[in-house]
Amino acid sequence: MNKLLMEENDRLQKQVSQLVYENGYMRHQLQSASGTTTDNSCESVVMNGQHQQQQNPTPQHPQRDANNPAGLLAIAEEALAEFLSKATGTAVDWVQMIGMKPGPDSIGIVAVSRNCSGVAARACGLVSLEPTKVAEILKDRPSWFRDCRCLDVLSVLPTGNGGTIELIYMQTYAPTTLAAARDFWTLRYTTSLEDGSLVVCERSLTSSTGGPAGPPTASFVRAEMLPSGFLIRPCEGGGSIIHIVDHVDLDVWSVPEVLRPLYESSKILAQKMTIAALRHIRQIAQETSGEIQYGGGRQPAVLRTFSQRLCRGFNDAVNGFVDDGWSLLGSDGVEDVTIMINSSPNKFLNSQYSTSMFSTFGGGVLCAKASMLLQDVPPALLVRFLREHRSEWADYGVDAYSAACLKASPYAVPCARPGGFPGSQVILPLAHTVEHEEFLEVVRLEGHAFSPEDVALARDMYLLQLCSGVDENAVGACAQLVFAPIDESFADDAPLLPSGFRVIPLDPKTDGPAATRTLDLASTLEVRAGGARPAGEADLNSYNLRSVLTIAFQFTFENNLRDNVAAMARQYVRSVVGSVQRVAMAISPSRLGTHLGPKPLPGSPEALTLARWICRGYRVHTGSELFRVDSQAGDAILKQLWHHSDAILCCSVKTNASPVFTFANQAGLDMLETTLVALQDIMLDKILDEAGRKILCSEFSKIMQQGFAYLPAGLCVSSMGRPVSYEQAIAWKVLNDDDSNHCLAFMFINWSFV
Repeated sequence: MNKLLMEENDRLQKQVSQLVYENGYMRHQLQSASGTTTDNSCESVVMNGQHQQQQNPTPQHPQRDANNPAGLLAIAEEALAEFLSKATGTAVDWVQMIGMKPGPDSIGIVAVSRNCSGVAARACGLVSLEPTKVAEILKDRPSWFRDCRCLDVLSVLPTGNGGTIELIYMQTYAPTTLAAARDFWTLRYTTSLEDGSLVVCERSLTSSTGGPAGPPTASFVRAEMLPSGFLIRPCEGGGSIIHIVDHVDLDVWSVPEVLRPLYESSKILAQKMTIAALRHIRQIAQETSGEIQYGGGRQPAVLRTFSQRLCRGFNDAVNGFVDDGWSLLGSDGVEDVTIMINSSPNKFLNSQYSTSMFSTFGGGVLCAKASMLLQDVPPALLVRFLREHRSEWADYGVDAYSAACLKASPYAVPCARPGGFPGSQVILPLAHTVEHEEFLEVVRLEGHAFSPEDVALARDMYLLQLCSGVDENAVGACAQLVFAPIDESFADDAPLLPSGFRVIPLDPKTDGPAATRTLDLASTLEVRAGGARPAGEADLNSYNLRSVLTIAFQFTFENNLRDNVAAMARQYVRSVVGSVQRVAMAISPSRLGTHLGPKPLPGSPEALTLARWICRGYRVHTGSELFRVDSQAGDAILKQLWHHSDAILCCSVKTNASPVFTFANQAGLDMLETTLVALQDIMLDKILDEAGRKILCSEFSKIMQQGFAYLPAGLCVSSMGRPVSYEQAIAWKVLNDDDSNHCLAFMFINWSFV
């Protein structure tokens, strides 16, 4: 592939040079032309338009409208030349994007701009689809660009060379509640090059380019798309090489200063648009070839639609557009949480909402939302914790109210019950994208009734949940957790009312005291106040972990209970904000320090000592080394144990209590889908299946007498309820320095999620 791309780059650079030469020659010819023609083809009209321009040279470009194809074709050809010079040349100063997965499974080669106007990203990849199919997918931007609210093609003009020119109006969502959304008015040009490559290029129509003026809108800030697009080259034997360029100017000066890094980051643009486009094409290619098999009898397209509806519903809630029927509800005097209501039937009929949710009562949807600045917490880490430990922030009573609203006769108890009803959650995976950067799942919340009047709240509830951006190595990736209550039937057209969290990283910059600002929460809601970090403090992961958290929760309401629901929603979002603050402070790397986990419990050995005991116990009892220590450094054993590919876990050995896990390496935590903090709440017999428990019971005396035992292949279950298979397990005694039993160690070899 590398050789192929080098040849492609060389070939296209030569082609760009030729196009630039031909463009200059054509301009000279057009300027020297003295006559007009009655031929109505686009090429002939170009000469007519250029001739008129020479006679009236005052404006830089004539005002070209949809009835003047000549002017539009001139704009299109200019955009094509500029796009090609970015796609395969050095018109933009490109630097390779760090953090992209290398190797044969790589999605492609991704670069971002440095020191150019606006922000730009470029990608090149190989897919097993034909160029026309690739172009069809990429032109359908709403299907893969999650921030696209709508894309309207207002005019289509054929060109004489077999191509088409389209005039397009596109609206995009704002990522937070703190700045206006952006819209674009563009010309898109689709054509073929002499070598058979397909090109789709696009640029904004502005006063400087000429062309018709776009539709005015009150709720949006007009952004500019600089020449961008796709170059799709067919490969011998099938498939295509794709070059993608995205280059935009998002009018950064119209947003609050603290948010500007979101609009100045080429890495965020790369993740949201450029890489998203490549991933989507690759996903479609693998689905088409039958490489991806999904359980549950759902078609991939149906599951993709669920993901899109969850994202779209959450974006609608965060933005609250007036033309969708949203209006602001008065506050209670503290401007930390924004409450909006939507009672418009058009909104419900024309979007992802179902009329069945509103047919039995007069009411609508209420949304409570807030944004806040976080410091010292990686977005991926926070969202992963919120997903795995729902009970740390969610209220069971509120979940029950949301679930009841799906029923034909929702009960009217719109108040969070004090203390809630704690229930465990089980996550059932539905689908994931090729690189696992996004996964769709059903969450079952198990209910418990503690008194007769609580029986109505005690049934199991279900959420459809979409989680994305939890890879900490993905630079500029937005981490998001969005969920919506569903009923047991879970039909393909099930009504969805999404709520959730979005955490977007802010690019590193020099922090001063002024950089810690109030957003639309009071300054007391910031996780960490006081501006810059101490000069001597280590900068973990080479960036300063500043990010913007946006929270939005949606509820249905009956008209006579609207104020009650609003008070409940406002109180609930404030409660969630407080919980997220506590979670963020607890998991902040700067607070945990560089240790692998929390401080050990009283009476337990330090991590390094424990690692030494684990390895010594394995060597003494089995006669072989657990691993070869590569370094003489003092913590080498701990590091190698921590990064060992097999899951290694320790549990207590107490005769009067069930064994509880006390330590796990990184693979062990991944297998159990937990953290070192939560590990100590998991019991050994809860993760083993029935067969595993029987085998362990039969082998237990052997382990205590001989010091170890080999256990056959089997199944266990993670803390999230996901089944895990392993090829073999080894159990051995871990002795302390006094040769008395400290704990039992288990190693699960070649484990994987089923």
